[in-house]
Amino acid sequence: MHIRTDGHDLRHHGDVEVRDQNLTDLAVNVRTGTPPDWLRERIAGSLSSLAAYPDGRAARAAVAARHGLPVERVLLTAGAAEAFVLIARALSVRRPFVVHPQFTEPEAALLDAGHTVGRVLLREEDGFRLDPGAVPEDADLVVVGNPTNPTSVLHPAADIVRLARPGRVLVVDEAFMDAVPGEREALAGRTDVPGLVVLRSLTKTWGLAGLRIGYVLAEPSTVAALERAQPLWPVSTPALTAAEACSEPAALAEAEAAALRIAADRAHLLAGLAEFDEVRAVDTAQGPFVLVRVDRADLVRERLRALGFAARRGDTFPGLGPQWLRLAVRDRVTTNRFLQALDQAVVYVSR
Repeated sequence: MHIRTDGHDLRHHGDVEVRDQNLTDLAVNVRTGTPPDWLRERIAGSLSSLAAYPDGRAARAAVAARHGLPVERVLLTAGAAEAFVLIARALSVRRPFVVHPQFTEPEAALLDAGHTVGRVLLREEDGFRLDPGAVPEDADLVVVGNPTNPTSVLHPAADIVRLARPGRVLVVDEAFMDAVPGEREALAGRTDVPGLVVLRSLTKTWGLAGLRIGYVLAEPSTVAALERAQPLWPVSTPALTAAEACSEPAALAEAEAAALRIAADRAHLLAGLAEFDEVRAVDTAQGPFVLVRVDRADLVRERLRALGFAARRGDTFPGLGPQWLRLAVRDRVTTNRFLQALDQAVVYVSR
């Protein structure tokens, strides 16, 4: 099903750009070369337990310990996408707002649940930075990403906290926060912010999109309400094993090292993009992807496909138009090949 509002296909995701195609993937934000061998082995080892029903206690405790929280504040989900559906269906809200441009699944889930959804559109001229004052006071649910997909902007935690108030649910999608060195500006682990709900995903950094594993961090009453809306045994045994493994100190150290490499590779990509007069990037990017503006982006994207590269179209994100593309950060060799292809594509389209 495709949900279109104001011409934006809210159910279009980057995997469509590469499905059944032999292309170098810059459209999906999953880290390449993942999952690592040690994680594959841990997951494979769980297969001997498939005859038993999943038991999430160890994984839940591991996630809680990773963030310094009691287990009552943790809910494991089949990816962050399930969490958006649970929030839309289980919480009693009247005036939900989504801060755009951002991942479109929260709005799609709210619409599916019968809500009328308001939008707060961040502006290019402001660098897509969050303005807490732009959110209506009577909004009783606010969704914001940090760092935000697709802009790659990392909002100061203090600005996001300014959105919190009694009677409001503040949902912060931190699916890409573990790709930020030091996870600076993270709110995961905070218990002093009223109504805070933090969502995390293990699919991006660890290459587990096909396994579906994520989690919610929130007040115990909110966790209980969301849990009641879940089906029985919503997270499989292999996914629970992955959640436990990825919360261990060695895994966190590996994720931090990967975040530092991503930061260096992103700087290389941004430096290359700065050489193009025709391309303007959101150069404050802090996530594992970069948003760029280029004239006739649809034709540039198609030419890139012909040259072997998949880029994510930007026009499906509310607040963006057809001149935008999102590019996943890759290693320097891949980026250099892409920049050569981009040069060819821009020249070809400008003829």
